[in-house]
Amino acid sequence: MSSVNLRHSVRAIVLDEDDCILLCRFAIPEPAGTVVWAAPGGGIEPGETPLAALRRELQEEVGLALRTDPPHVWHQEVVAAGHAAGHDGVINDYFLVRTAKFTPRGTLSDEQLAAENISGLKWWHPREVASYSGADLFSPRDLAAPLTALITSGVPARPVRLGL
Repeated sequence: MSSVNLRHSVRAIVLDEDDCILLCRFAIPEPAGTVVWAAPGGGIEPGETPLAALRRELQEEVGLALRTDPPHVWHQEVVAAGHAAGHDGVINDYFLVRTAKFTPRGTLSDEQLAAENISGLKWWHPREVASYSGADLFSPRDLAAPLTALITSGVPARPVRLGL
């Protein structure tokens, strides 16, 4: 049996007091013009725990310092060539972070963010996600459904498995 090389990442569902979610705008080079709005986060470095990686990524990308260990709410496995450079796909573990609304600005420079394909940050109301009809994509594609369930039902007993 051949092994599949998946990139293990952590992501934060950052919700403010109005249940708006903070998303990063990723301008993906291939196929050209692809824009994906996704939760802040990224790859787990060798020897790093998932929560340590989450703390580092949130500080770097949006400037948010975690003071507690957030609950693990979603789990996503995407096995697809080209989905993560140098890998056969990705595993994303999502953690719920509640915070007061803030102006996101991480420790990474604009050039460093651009190197990670991040070209913006925006707070989205769940209704805006659900009613969005433009060309940009969300990750996961059906973000509105699990987001609404999370806001309505609270932290699940076990992480919810997501599709693409």
